[in-house]
Amino acid sequence: MSLATVGFSAIAVETGRSDLNLRKGVSDISHQVYDLHMLMFYICVVIAVVVFGVMFYSMFAHRKSTGAKPANFHESVKVEIAWTVIPFLILIFMAVPAANTLIDMEDVSEADITILVTGSQWKWHYEYRENDIDFFSVLATQPEQIANKFDKGENYLLEVDRPLVIPTGKKVRFLITSDDVIHSWWVPDFAVKKDANPGFINEAWTNVNEPGIYRGQCAELCGKDHGFMPVVVIAKEPAEYEAWVNEQEAIARRAREEEQRLLAMNMSMEELMTTGERVYKAVCAACHQVNGEGLPGVFPALKGSKMALEDIDGHIDIIVNGSPGTSMASFARQLTMSEIAAVTTYERNAWGNNTGDMVQAKDVNAIMNGEE
Repeated sequence: MSLATVGFSAIAVETGRSDLNLRKGVSDISHQVYDLHMLMFYICVVIAVVVFGVMFYSMFAHRKSTGAKPANFHESVKVEIAWTVIPFLILIFMAVPAANTLIDMEDVSEADITILVTGSQWKWHYEYRENDIDFFSVLATQPEQIANKFDKGENYLLEVDRPLVIPTGKKVRFLITSDDVIHSWWVPDFAVKKDANPGFINEAWTNVNEPGIYRGQCAELCGKDHGFMPVVVIAKEPAEYEAWVNEQEAIARRAREEEQRLLAMNMSMEELMTTGERVYKAVCAACHQVNGEGLPGVFPALKGSKMALEDIDGHIDIIVNGSPGTSMASFARQLTMSEIAAVTTYERNAWGNNTGDMVQAKDVNAIMNGEE
C-alpha cells in the first residue's frame, strides 16, 4: 500500500466513506458514475446468484448418493439461442447507460471557466484562461514527516502550498497537459482522472455542488517523487470565488510592479544568499540534495561543478529554460526574476564554491529577453 493510499484511507475513515466502494462525489457526473457503477454491480450480483445457485442446486439435488442418473443428450438449438440472446440483451441493457455517462463526461462545451492544468516533475501549474492568474501548486507536507522525524499530519502527502480554487455551481473545464513526462490529474470526488501528456491537451470538466476541500493526486508513475504530487481543490461559493479572483489579480499586479522595481536595484550578497538558500531548499534540494552533491548518475552535483564555477549565463539559462530531455524543468514561471537571481548566486557561493559572483534580477531579465 502506497503512502498516498494510506492518506486517502485516513480521509475515508474520518468522513465515514468506505474504502470498499467508490465515493459518490460532489458533482453530477460523479453521481452518474457512482450510480452506473452500482447498477453494474447489482447486475453482476444477480447473474452470480442465479448461475451459482443453479450450479450448487444441481450438484446437491442430482448427486450420485441419491441415485441420480446422468442424462444422455446432445446439443439443443433452443439452449444455444437462449445463452446467446440473453447475455446479448444484458450487455445492451448495460451499454446504454454507460454510453450516456461517457458522452456526458466528454461534453466540455459551454464551460463558464477554463483552467489550464500542466503537470511537471513534481508539481502542478494552474492557469486561469479568463483571468490574470497562474501559479504552481507544490507539496506542503513537512520533509520531517516524510523522514519519520515528526508525526504524520492529518492530510499527510495530500496538502499543497497553493490549492486550485473553483466556484460551485459553475461548469469548469480543465485543459490538461504536461511539461515533461506523462502525469495524471485525479480528483476522486469529481470523477475526473485525465492523463497529462507532453505535447497534447486532454479535456475534462466538473460542476461542483458543495463548497469544500477536495483532494487527489497524480495517478501516473512519473518519476522518483510521483508520490509527492498531490492535487488540492477548494470549491467556493460564487461570491467568495469572485472575491478570491480579484484578490489574486491584485497580488499579481503588485508582484509585477515589485519585479520592475527590483530590476532597477541591486540586492546585497547577504540578501541574495538568504533568499537563495530558501528558494534552493524549496525547489532544488529534492533533486540536487541539500548539500549540492546531487545523486550520482541521476541528478548532477552543483558543488564544484563547472557550470556553477564558471558559466554564469549558462547557469541562469538552465534555471530559466530548463534542459530538454532531462529532469531539469524550466523555473521561469515558478520563480520570480529576483528569486532566480538569488538561487543562482546561492549555488555559485555555497558548499565551498565561493566564486564571489552576485547575480541580480536585471541579469536574469537579460537572459529571458535574449540580450547579451
